[in-house]
Amino acid sequence: MIWPQFLIAMLLTLVRVSGIVVFAPFLSSSALPVRVKAVFVGAVAFLLAPVVAPLPRTHVEIGIAPVMGELAIGLAYGIILSLLNEMLLFAGEIVGLQLSFSTVNLLDPTSSIQTSLMSDLFQLMGNLTLIAAGLDRILLASLARSFRVVPLGSYVLLPVTSQAIVRAAGGIFLAAVELAAPVLASTMLVEIAVALLSRLSPQLPVMSLTVPLKTLVGFAVMAGSLALWPRFIEARFAGLLDLAERLLQIAPNAATAGMRG
Repeated sequence: MIWPQFLIAMLLTLVRVSGIVVFAPFLSSSALPVRVKAVFVGAVAFLLAPVVAPLPRTHVEIGIAPVMGELAIGLAYGIILSLLNEMLLFAGEIVGLQLSFSTVNLLDPTSSIQTSLMSDLFQLMGNLTLIAAGLDRILLASLARSFRVVPLGSYVLLPVTSQAIVRAAGGIFLAAVELAAPVLASTMLVEIAVALLSRLSPQLPVMSLTVPLKTLVGFAVMAGSLALWPRFIEARFAGLLDLAERLLQIAPNAATAGMRG
């Protein structure tokens, strides 16, 4: 490979990888220094460029369409995978509301906005699960496979991509409720029990008992359900990653059908 072609291939690869780093879980965290992200993106692009440039149907050329296509691939990957973080944040909001922590807000380092205490805890636990399960390496492997499915400079953005992302975003609410279901159910049972006791004994200080009992029971149930988190998060991550890969496979088929037509 001659030097100009290598630089063009590296630039297009860098654009695709950059789109993923902007939104993907763990990689998009502002806790990681910008220089570290830049070195990481540059190193990945440098290593992948000589491998992906000779692949069939690769268009190693500089232009608005190739650059925008590579950026669209990276953003589609990143936005779809970022739904995992949104699911964790929403589940934390539900749990925080049930544990009477709704007024305790912190500054989220990943989004620079105020979020509840439990949302930050859920997001941190989710990131730890991603790292411990090696899902970050699976993401990089999927990124490398994407160059074989959609070679450099050949991606065509279709309306079905945005529609699939919107439908996937609607699923984060159900997934968040599923993750928060043990705490939600236990705290509701505590409220019902205290309400029944108050009917039997009107002198019972209901307001003084409900909040501490809900907090203690909720924390105990949440600690017991942590063993189920890795399997749950891995399943949601795998589902989002499969969705991103399926959306990329649509573009080559659409482009081939268009050329035949």
